[in-house]
Amino acid sequence: MSISPNHVAVILPAAGSGRRFGREENKLFAVLAGDPIWLVAARRLRAHRRVARIVMPVSDQDRPRFEGEFAAQVRELAIERVPGGAERTDSVRSGLSHVAQDDSVGLIAIHDAARPLVRQDDLDAVFAKADQTGAAILAAPVTATVKQSLDAGVSCRTVDRSTLWLAQTPQVFAPDILQRAYAKHRGRPATDDAELVSRLGVDVALVQGSPDNLKITHPNDLVVAEAILKTQIESHHA
Repeated sequence: MSISPNHVAVILPAAGSGRRFGREENKLFAVLAGDPIWLVAARRLRAHRRVARIVMPVSDQDRPRFEGEFAAQVRELAIERVPGGAERTDSVRSGLSHVAQDDSVGLIAIHDAARPLVRQDDLDAVFAKADQTGAAILAAPVTATVKQSLDAGVSCRTVDRSTLWLAQTPQVFAPDILQRAYAKHRGRPATDDAELVSRLGVDVALVQGSPDNLKITHPNDLVVAEAILKTQIESHHA
């Protein structure tokens, strides 16, 4: 299977909350090196030559900030806002329907707005793999020793980590594959889009991504992200 290397449409779900981050507002408004997390992520994606569209599902409560405080940045990056949903899958579905009629889109990439440090060469690699296979995700091999809890933590066993990977984003798919995966979804829980695609019987290729591509979940992650960003800028790997 080979897909022509057409434009990539990125869906950047941004309708989450700040609960795990320990704040009332959406964690994506937390500041990383002077800019909100979502803006750092969006700029990183817009800088890629193949990214033609960025669609950002946002919640009703956050919409006034994107229309007011951040209106200039939204315009500058040509971000297309769509209504976000209660669940991540609802937000992705909203973005998917927004780009459904665009025949120039060869791939759809779903990227966590809370992963602002993805590298351009990792985007190159995962887009190229998805061109070939129709379904590819960035992931990092597990390097730590993995233990499985037994008897509610009374004992444990070591799990062979040689086949274990930590999923990252973007997760990149041919539009028809992603449309079929969402048509079949019907609300069954899934931890990511790759799981929905796998349920179709479609193989999802793993592309090794940089450990830099961390997801900002807790306030301490911001400190780590600041250090990574500084290193990336100094080594021209942003």
